[in-house]
Amino acid sequence: MLPYTQQHDSLWTRDTLLDTCQLPHDAAGIKKLERLTADAHYFPPVIDAADVKDSLGKGVQNNLLEYEISKIKSRRGKYLIVQQWQHDQHPAMICAHDGRGARVWSFAGADQTEQNHLQHFVDQLAQETSQPLLLFLHAELARLRQQITTPKSTQIAEMSFHERYDITFEQAFVPAAPSSPLSHLDRLEAESIEIIREVVAETANPVMLYSIGKDSAVMLHLARKAFWPAPPPFPLLHVDTGWKFEAMYAFRDQVADATGMTLHIHKNPDGVKQGINPIDHGSALHTDIMKTQGLKQALNHYQFDAAFGGARRDEEKSRAKERIFSFRTANHQWDPKYQRPELWNIYNARVNKGESIRVFPLSNWTELDIWTYIYREQIPIVPLYFSAPRPVVERDGTLIMVDDDRLVLNPSEKVEMKTVRFRTL
Repeated sequence: MLPYTQQHDSLWTRDTLLDTCQLPHDAAGIKKLERLTADAHYFPPVIDAADVKDSLGKGVQNNLLEYEISKIKSRRGKYLIVQQWQHDQHPAMICAHDGRGARVWSFAGADQTEQNHLQHFVDQLAQETSQPLLLFLHAELARLRQQITTPKSTQIAEMSFHERYDITFEQAFVPAAPSSPLSHLDRLEAESIEIIREVVAETANPVMLYSIGKDSAVMLHLARKAFWPAPPPFPLLHVDTGWKFEAMYAFRDQVADATGMTLHIHKNPDGVKQGINPIDHGSALHTDIMKTQGLKQALNHYQFDAAFGGARRDEEKSRAKERIFSFRTANHQWDPKYQRPELWNIYNARVNKGESIRVFPLSNWTELDIWTYIYREQIPIVPLYFSAPRPVVERDGTLIMVDDDRLVLNPSEKVEMKTVRFRTL
């Protein structure tokens, strides 16, 4: 009869289970025990480290997984995969295995919470093992990674897991009323809303470029205000370079769902075919092919005649000379001689067939205005703007976040968990 309670202070092992079941410690006894446990679904299925998932079912980052495993092996330690298991009406079990059949486990007490059970299991495991340990908490247990304390010889794998983001959007969008008299931010807001409405009134097929950063978040918020309670009468366009962070892609999809707007995603097929990336080809070439050329392809494909962009004049010299309505030829070229005057906020949005306009409603905003407005309006933004512990490597004097397997680690690089944030995305 297989036991389903904790009958002693130490963890269960194969030897103690053999003794309890009164089986011999030989090949025949071990084989009979394996048959008994398999028939009773006594243990959770054995998984490899690469199959470990977080509490949301998302897999680990393979490059960081390999790094953490190699690091613990260099200390002559070992890694264990820790799973929770409950079959039928039996008490819950926490089981740790090394992927090769060796297991230790314990059963939860009658009044023991999941966290207390896991904490007790980790403490017992550290006491009974002389080697350094690296524990990969699987599935439901993964959400308790930061709540469990460990001795120096034992650590819980952290950097292999993707960072969790809790992002909420207000489905019932109600814009705040401006102050009286109008503040500096209210005047900027009013100017931007007027520009957005003017473009919609005067052009046939506008689109809002959405790069998922803070400026895009503010511009989208202004567009929603401009046409509330109806959704903005134009789609969003994301020119995907393939190198955004995972959190940004998740945020982008949530924004599209929350706003009810159509989201077009375009990725330059030529760049994808050539494998263009910023690591191997440099940021200049990558930006030109995947962003600049990709944007032109998308504008031609959907035949947009006006595109809202989040550029501000305070960002750099090339943007400082841009007018709010920036006219482009049929080949998307910018010619300073053919830019139109913008007197007294009067804009001329007429274009010839094939020509287009880039419109910058945030031209007169500063970075401080953007952040102040985000704070005032409580606009959701990508959590990467806020400090948090994240896995990084130092490369050429720059800290680079290891977000997923796209970043190939050099043999000499050391991954560290540091509290970092991004000023720009």
